Amino acid sequence: MSQLSFLVLAVALLAPKHESPFACNLNALTLTERARHFLQLGPTLRSLRTAVRELPNGYEFEFRGDRKTTALLVEWIGQERLCCPFFDIELRLGRENGPAQMRLTGREGTKQFIKADAGPWLEPLK
Repeated sequence: MSQLSFLVLAVALLAPKHESPFACNLNALTLTERARHFLQLGPTLRSLRTAVRELPNGYEFEFRGDRKTTALLVEWIGQERLCCPFFDIELRLGRENGPAQMRLTGREGTKQFIKADAGPWLEPLK
């Protein structure tokens, strides 16, 4: 490898990565997907929460681990990562059909964004 090639590679590896702004990109979803995401999936999943835990850089939401709930979570996550690419989203499914935990975390400012934009997700459980 030539010195120039090595230098170009080093600069590319060390260059800061692009980070999405803290804003939902609603154009990432079709009109039908947006309606389902915000009017059906979100409210349904919020009603199915069994616990909410605050984390240093976000929140963890717990749900029953049944097939229907996990399918809804997977669908919601697939859409959410398109419109909010700045989230780190983890889904952990417990063994023996145990609880499902979904974590929304990310870089500095993510937790504040969740507090400001996703208030109903943080409301006390009924």
